[in-house]
Amino acid sequence: MGAMNEENTHTQDDSGERSRPSKSAMKRVAVSLQDLGVELSALPDIELGGLDLPENLVTALRELRRLPSHGARLRQRQYIGKLMRSIDPDPLVERLAERKRRHDRDVREFQQVERWRDRLLGAEPGALEELLAAYPDSDGAMLTRLVEKASKERDDRRSPAAARALFAYLKQLLA
Repeated sequence: MGAMNEENTHTQDDSGERSRPSKSAMKRVAVSLQDLGVELSALPDIELGGLDLPENLVTALRELRRLPSHGARLRQRQYIGKLMRSIDPDPLVERLAERKRRHDRDVREFQQVERWRDRLLGAEPGALEELLAAYPDSDGAMLTRLVEKASKERDDRRSPAAARALFAYLKQLLA
């Protein structure tokens, strides 16, 4: 929902006291709830079901996915924003942030495995020794066999079965 400046969210009357939120602040909140609803609608049904949302909101989120036209999607977003006003969005924002952190971590781990595989298959001098030094419980003989086999497959332009096996071994090793 973003941090809003408290001064800008309320109007002040002539005596300087705060009254109701400003119209702009209410619009910002409404748009942020609609945007949160769009993010939620992109979640798989199994994750959506685990969020403890009201059934009518879950139905509206699923309906948003299926709507093809821009106008219908816009109306559905507004409806979702209206339904979202009745719930506390902070836990949902935190769950989405945690989901993104988990995804980012998985991507980084995957990329690290790819880099090691590419270094090993690129015949980079010292890459195998560096890997064995960094991960002493790895099986050096098996790694050597997998690298040689994958390199031979690549040279012969065959299916990369050994490269996949090397990737799987590295993934298990680095996890």
